[in-house]
Amino acid sequence: MNDIRRTILWVIFGFSLVLLWDQWQVYNGNKPTFLNTEHPKATQPATTGGAAPGGVPAAAAGTPGSGAAVPAQATAPVGEKVTVSTDVFKATIDAQGGTLSQLELRKYVDQTNHGGLVEWFMKLIGRPVPPNEIKDVTLMEDGSPATRYVAQTGLLNPVDTGERFPTHLTQMTAKPGPREMADGQNTLEVVFESQPVGGLKYVKTYLFTRGDYSIRVKHQIVNTTDQPRDAQLYLQFVRHGTVASSTMFGTNTFTGPAIYTDEKKFHKVDFADITKKKVEVPPAANNGWIAMVQHYFVSAWLLNAPDSKDLKREFRVADLGNNQYSLAMVLPLNKLAPGATQTVDTDLFAGPEEEKKLEALAPGLELVKDYGIFAIISKPLYWLLNQLHGILGNWGWAIVALVVLLKAAFYWLNAKAYASMAKMKAINPKITEMRERLKDKPQEMQQEMMRIYREEKVNPMGGCFPIMIQIPVFIALYWVLLSSVEMRHAPWILWIHDLSAPDPWFILPVVMTATSLFQTWLNPTPPDPMQARLMWIMPLAFSVMFIFFPAGLVLYWITNNSLSILQQWFINKRLGVLGMK
Repeated sequence: MNDIRRTILWVIFGFSLVLLWDQWQVYNGNKPTFLNTEHPKATQPATTGGAAPGGVPAAAAGTPGSGAAVPAQATAPVGEKVTVSTDVFKATIDAQGGTLSQLELRKYVDQTNHGGLVEWFMKLIGRPVPPNEIKDVTLMEDGSPATRYVAQTGLLNPVDTGERFPTHLTQMTAKPGPREMADGQNTLEVVFESQPVGGLKYVKTYLFTRGDYSIRVKHQIVNTTDQPRDAQLYLQFVRHGTVASSTMFGTNTFTGPAIYTDEKKFHKVDFADITKKKVEVPPAANNGWIAMVQHYFVSAWLLNAPDSKDLKREFRVADLGNNQYSLAMVLPLNKLAPGATQTVDTDLFAGPEEEKKLEALAPGLELVKDYGIFAIISKPLYWLLNQLHGILGNWGWAIVALVVLLKAAFYWLNAKAYASMAKMKAINPKITEMRERLKDKPQEMQQEMMRIYREEKVNPMGGCFPIMIQIPVFIALYWVLLSSVEMRHAPWILWIHDLSAPDPWFILPVVMTATSLFQTWLNPTPPDPMQARLMWIMPLAFSVMFIFFPAGLVLYWITNNSLSILQQWFINKRLGVLGMK
């Protein structure tokens, strides 16, 4: 029996080492050795050209509801690339279709920092330390299939006549004008215009506003013929389907397309479901939006202009092959009389998932911030955390203050749990003596143990239930800290410069382990020696997990442990069981 127990302990220890090595590989920029959680790549062959909304292959004939096919990309001329700089964006717009092909967020940085204990250890073993690198976050780019992410628009013919209109593959001309937002300038306009295609001329205007992550995009469609024309406007994202490796044990915020309508509400779409053709997109509606979601950031096509809010829109998703996926919103236009012009005003939001700002932009847009399974708890926790940050001015101290308030809210529940543990600790010598005396009579031992519990009025589960109730709160706060862009690169004190990243010196995980071990000492010792040893081993095993948790979460847990220790110490001392074995 002892051999079996010893084997179980070695399995736990070995698994902890596997996790430690796997995360070490990820930290140093390598692929995980064992737990690779990347989204599988699409295995279909790449299409030979561009794609229409919903992924209609460029070379294919038109399909009902989608109009004629988009011309093959291989035949389109290479477009001029216009670079636009504002206080929040550095954008590249391709004159081929006026496509937003590159977008950097100048207020947010991707920082590769190999400092701390990892750098010290790499130097110790003689391994080269990669240089630290700081660069703006790249949200969109028209690169390889593994990184491609663009925002496209164009026109479709709703009738399958073979006649095509300007699309995201049509060559456009950028009108002369400033490309950089000067000091004191609040707006910057960039205009692209196509030659008539199928009798329609397409004029696309980007309007950038200082300090605003919403880009106003105006679409003007001009009928240059002497015959009326029917057309549809599509707004589309094309993105690679690679999902980042899980943050820890399979947990990660959602990455992929999202659709919202008043009828169907918020609807996430997995890339894998698109490939398997298992997606049920919402039916056409007079409201709604589409978005491409990832950790911390989102891009969304919105219709906020009064004259375009009630436009009926159709939603489409498609697997384009070669790990490329499209998400489109198609808007029918009024019949264009000869020489007439129709204008549709849209917003392209591309920026951080700041909940309050997203709420103000469109109904349900704040739902792109992924709170996990306990969103009903996470949202009020985030609200409270945000209020505390407004008072204290530091997210780290706001986390500490939040824990103090939660401990106050759960004070009496915890008091009952700790009182039950203290009583268990007080009767522990009696239980130990009884188990030794009746070790060869298990049935009689069980009956005697129940009798002792009844006489001493002790519930063995009394210390567990109140703590179990609080587990959803812990999980909900984990998701708040994981998903909130405000925590990204938010400093606390001294060596903690990023609450969303692990502690580079592993000091917080060590303190966390110490507080957990001290709590174990305060708790009643299980009568079974094997269980008693496991009680001491578990904090050490879980300390491996906390090495890779965000510093903000470890800070929360340390504060929670410290306050729990104070409360438990007080109760144990009051009941006279402090230090008892």
